[in-house]
Amino acid sequence: MIALVLLLPVAGPLLAAGVLLAAPRRPVLHRVAASTVTIAVLVTGGVLLAATRGGAVPVLRAGGWPPVVAISLAADPLSALLVTVAALVVLGCLVSAAATGEDRQPYLLPLALVLSAGAYGAFLTTDLFNLFVLIEVMLVPSYVLLGLAGGTRRTSAGRVYVATNLLGSTILLAGVGLVYGVTGVVGLGDLAGAARDDPMVAAAGGVVLVALAIKSAFVPLHDWLPRTYPAASPVVVALFSGLLTKVGLYAVIRIFAVVYDGDPTYHVLLGAVALTSMVVGVLGAVGENSMRRILSFHMVSQIGYVLLGLALFTAASLAAAVYYLAQYIVVKAALFLCAAAVRASRGSDRLDGPGGLYVARPMLALAFAWAALSLAGLPPYSGFLAKFVLLRAATEAGQWLAVTVAVLVSLITLLSMLKIWSALFAGDPPEAPTSAEWTGQRLVVAPLVLAGLSLVAGLVAQPLLDVADAAAAGLLDPDGYVRAVTGR
Repeated sequence: MIALVLLLPVAGPLLAAGVLLAAPRRPVLHRVAASTVTIAVLVTGGVLLAATRGGAVPVLRAGGWPPVVAISLAADPLSALLVTVAALVVLGCLVSAAATGEDRQPYLLPLALVLSAGAYGAFLTTDLFNLFVLIEVMLVPSYVLLGLAGGTRRTSAGRVYVATNLLGSTILLAGVGLVYGVTGVVGLGDLAGAARDDPMVAAAGGVVLVALAIKSAFVPLHDWLPRTYPAASPVVVALFSGLLTKVGLYAVIRIFAVVYDGDPTYHVLLGAVALTSMVVGVLGAVGENSMRRILSFHMVSQIGYVLLGLALFTAASLAAAVYYLAQYIVVKAALFLCAAAVRASRGSDRLDGPGGLYVARPMLALAFAWAALSLAGLPPYSGFLAKFVLLRAATEAGQWLAVTVAVLVSLITLLSMLKIWSALFAGDPPEAPTSAEWTGQRLVVAPLVLAGLSLVAGLVAQPLLDVADAAAAGLLDPDGYVRAVTGR
């Protein structure tokens, strides 16, 4: 019975999107249907978390076909956690889109549902070809969402975004084809350990990983992200931040753990990419003058922390990476939704605009402060605990360079957050509120809840740490996952 639940995160949003596309001018129906389906996926994620807590891996093979040819979905603690967190972010974005009125655009919510279905499916799929298909299901609506409001800037950014992702998709499909040509299979379970034993499989898998690195914005393949994300509306950027690059990052983690069996040969390379991403991302944010551009560069930087946990590849570092990834998705979405509220209140999120939001918008200031302090890694927020356990794992592994870089990057991140605070929240507010400011008031709800969850996850961290430990155990020793998905 629990296996059938795996179908809901993919089928539910797709079916709802189809219904809403048939009724494009009914915003109330769109809001109710999209919210209901997303809440159902959120509950499903909780059910899967409970089901996988003891090490079980529920598997669904569509149509009852044998493992080699079936379209299979499976959940372990890592995929169940990411489905849950992603659904939470999608729900927050839906609430904010209703507050701004963006969801009155007839195709925004159906496109968002299709995008989310692709992301949930990518977290749950068990083979490389279906991963490619589900990533494309996710990306196609994102092309439209990026330029939905039009304008020269969005058109230019859209060209960069589409071209980069089409290149990444082409490389990904070629990589999957190479893997199939070398091994005759594309199932993750069937490929377990193959790249560690066979250089040809390692090379073919490397093509897949390069494609996923493009989609995840690893340095030096990151330039497209800060050039394109700030051109979208703040709510759409928050949706992208919670789903798009995180799918690629998840796939890199899964493939390296299962197909490469955590091969130590690549640890130095992964570590170099991780540290470079951390440094380049945070330095890129220093010179920016808009909230969304600063946060976009920080996406590149924060991805480096997760990669560092993968590069160390110990039980402690993998648990730290999983915990970091889960809380980071929520925190970054909260910050982008704060940017949406700032833009609604002031007409722009540029730092040279009017300030005083601390007085005019105390709840927005609180939401931003919570999320910003968590991103910078200050106690008692989840970001502090995530960085603490990661730095402890790096210390245990004797990686002092990584520890030094991580601490310095955190300090510069804090300076970036203080820069936003001093420009937009400090100072004197305008004389009287405008209608846009009242819209900004309604927009505070979602980021305040998400940022509050970061505080709760820091104060009551053990449940999430337990899930992270279980996910790390499954990555370090994927035999249970492999047996479940292969049926052997």
